[in-house]
Amino acid sequence: MFMRDDVTYEFHHIGIPTHEVRDGERYSPQYRMYTSDSDCQLAHIQYHRFEADSPLHELMRTIPHSAFKVDDLDRAIDEQQVILGPYEPINGFRVAVIVDDGMPVELIQTALTDDVIWNRAVTGRQASLYTAELVD
Repeated sequence: MFMRDDVTYEFHHIGIPTHEVRDGERYSPQYRMYTSDSDCQLAHIQYHRFEADSPLHELMRTIPHSAFKVDDLDRAIDEQQVILGPYEPINGFRVAVIVDDGMPVELIQTALTDDVIWNRAVTGRQASLYTAELVD
């Protein structure tokens, strides 16, 4: 955990673009993206596989990203190059992706526990990211 510009940052997960079809993929029609989770115990890793016409920024589709929980998302993205969001892909889980020195970085503001977050992501319950109705 660290603090920068009066915002607290705590590591949350790593996102890795892949072309490999993986077991347990969840599909996001809005972003034409499949997401699956690794079994890694030390750091949560998500794999993202994109359809050719995915509207997400090229950096998100091609470069791994780190994700951090922040205590003030609006302050964390102030004066940053935002390439996605802010939006709420999971109820109670607000996200934006910025570019930091050419790298995509996901920033998350939430009061949800990790168990609740990952359960909603895997089951799709209260996770609009995996339904057609998501609008950012």
